[in-house]
Amino acid sequence: MIVLGSNSEVAQAFVEKALDAGEKFSKIFLLTSNKETSEKFSKHLEVKYIQQSEIIELDLLQELDFNMLDDINSHLLLCATGYLGEGTEEGLYDDRNTKKIIDVNYAKLIPVLNFFAEKMERQRSGTMIVLSSVAGDRGRQSNFIYGSAKAGLTAYLSGLRNYLFSKKVHVLTIKPGFMATKMTEGLPLNPKLTASPKQAAEAIYKAYKNKKNVAYVLPIWSIILLVIRNIPEFIFKKLKL
Repeated sequence: MIVLGSNSEVAQAFVEKALDAGEKFSKIFLLTSNKETSEKFSKHLEVKYIQQSEIIELDLLQELDFNMLDDINSHLLLCATGYLGEGTEEGLYDDRNTKKIIDVNYAKLIPVLNFFAEKMERQRSGTMIVLSSVAGDRGRQSNFIYGSAKAGLTAYLSGLRNYLFSKKVHVLTIKPGFMATKMTEGLPLNPKLTASPKQAAEAIYKAYKNKKNVAYVLPIWSIILLVIRNIPEFIFKKLKL
């Protein structure tokens, strides 16, 4: 199993959910920009599950050396890489903030996903599970830089799924709504619309086993976004969402 963004609480909860469900992995590759944090999770997997793992440093904001990924092969990939950045008022015109949001969520991530997609295409099997966001369903003033990057990621995954279908590789797009993680710590989240990492992992694993194409972590978000997507623009532009 390959895990991009292995320090994500949702990614770690998914790995544990898969192992608890009886999935067997010869090795779990933990790709991360923070090796120290991943080492703690790696030791946890070894002690609790007797599961072998390998940590590979991969920083999307640095020049990538794809040669170091040549020996990594798997039939399952989970990508939970993401960066929320500053909100529009604080960071809209901050070029560094904008560039980091776009790079981590889309521009620098796509080549890595392409790299592993090609490997799965050659072996003619595999599943890629990638976390996008409900923010990509329609641009809203509260987070449209982040949302635009996630919209690009969602469109990419849709096309990749279409392309890889005949190659026996499945692509699952996950659209989390609010999640109680370090990335959203301090934000005023509605508890009825917010999932814990464990809840998210359960939903993602269920969608994976059912071979879903697109799945929302909490079903209510599919209804909310259906409404938001269909609000006429002359009304929508006046709303504060």
